[in-house]
Amino acid sequence: QVQLVESGGGLVQAGGSLRLSCAASGSMFSIYAMGWYRQAPGKQRELVAAITSGHSTNYADSVKGRFTISRDNAKNTVYLQMNSLKPEDTAVYYCNLAGMAAGRGNWGQGTQVTVSS
Repeated sequence: QVQLVESGGGLVQAGGSLRLSCAASGSMFSIYAMGWYRQAPGKQRELVAAITSGHSTNYADSVKGRFTISRDNAKNTVYLQMNSLKPEDTAVYYCNLAGMAAGRGNWGQGTQVTVSS
């Protein structure tokens, strides 16, 4: 099963930027669609961005135009560039498989993103 380790979160002021990274284990990484999910306090986990094995991307309306997902298959890593951050982006961010295998990787501890107003 795919193991996932997220990093890059932190505290940032509104309007700022962060870049998250997700290191994945396994030789099959390149064939999986991958996604970034987030969970805010008291809310359900939601998918905010996804990227296919062919590098096609999809975004939740709430982050479209501000977040960019990318992947480096040689490094088994997925990235999330977050710009123009808003307080409502505050959440724990996780990566996992997306698409047909959504959520089937081992959930990591996530990385906390806190955006102050």
